[in-house]
Amino acid sequence: MESGSALRLPTIDFSSLDQLKPETPEWESTKMQVRRALEEYGCFEVVHDQVFNCKEIFSAMKDLFNLPLETKILNQSKEPFTSHQQFPAMPLYESTGINDAPILEQLKKFTKLMWPRENEVFSETIHSFSKITSELDQMIRRMVLESFGVEEYYNDHINLTKYHLGLIKYNPSENENGDIGIHPHTDKNMTSILFDNQIDGLEIQTKFGEWINVKISPKSFIFLIGDSFLAWTNGRLQPPVHRVTMRGNKVRYSLVLFSVPKGGHLVQSPKELVDKDHRLLFNPFDYQEFITTYASSFKVNSSTLNCRRDLELEKYCGVKH
Repeated sequence: MESGSALRLPTIDFSSLDQLKPETPEWESTKMQVRRALEEYGCFEVVHDQVFNCKEIFSAMKDLFNLPLETKILNQSKEPFTSHQQFPAMPLYESTGINDAPILEQLKKFTKLMWPRENEVFSETIHSFSKITSELDQMIRRMVLESFGVEEYYNDHINLTKYHLGLIKYNPSENENGDIGIHPHTDKNMTSILFDNQIDGLEIQTKFGEWINVKISPKSFIFLIGDSFLAWTNGRLQPPVHRVTMRGNKVRYSLVLFSVPKGGHLVQSPKELVDKDHRLLFNPFDYQEFITTYASSFKVNSSTLNCRRDLELEKYCGVKH
């Protein structure tokens, strides 16, 4: 279906973070808004008042992507989708990643790789963003677990994951009807928090198949759940299909903080979320093993990005009833 300009994502106000304390009326009200939004859309817009300089963030990203290609490809990782990436089937798309970006020492390692003489502005700016969004991610995930009555698993749930920061550039489209920046997909990780430079392009599909043109302000993030959270909640929350369509002559930059299950740790539903009305949907799985297998199919099909469904999570570890 075509994109719908009148449709909007739910908006939840997290501006007064100092007042959002567990067991307060503000917390309980926000928690239920989060639950409803994720059940209906798998995502929502987060309004916040945290202080960071948007101009500096996107200036830092521009400096990064303007580096020579031979410098950018120095960023290599054994973990899929965390190195510098470009794909023939998505010529407008370019990305690179920073593992453990909320940890300043790790971020400085990346900065030193890109700028051997250092770039403190980049390190400080991107670290500030990563720290704020990681704290927000943990607050929202705690609300979700509380809403399902499984808050005793919160520490284990948070310790199951680490953070990966994706820095993404979409070049302008020369096609007046627009071009695909990134094809429709769901994220495979646990959760994602997205921030952009207010250039249109992000579209999220509702469960009825309609596409929402997402427009966010400089004081907003988009919080999305991924396939791993689908498995962890035993299907109670569905990740949203989303894409980027580029129209016009402006570059789109986006930052996405991904919470990613660690290797050697199993993603599995708490026993409390499995009952006669909610049969177990996924066998426990190691995310790093899954994403490595998924990435192999992704590379094989990179000319078309038509990944085989038998390598999606449902086929990888779904329970057959």
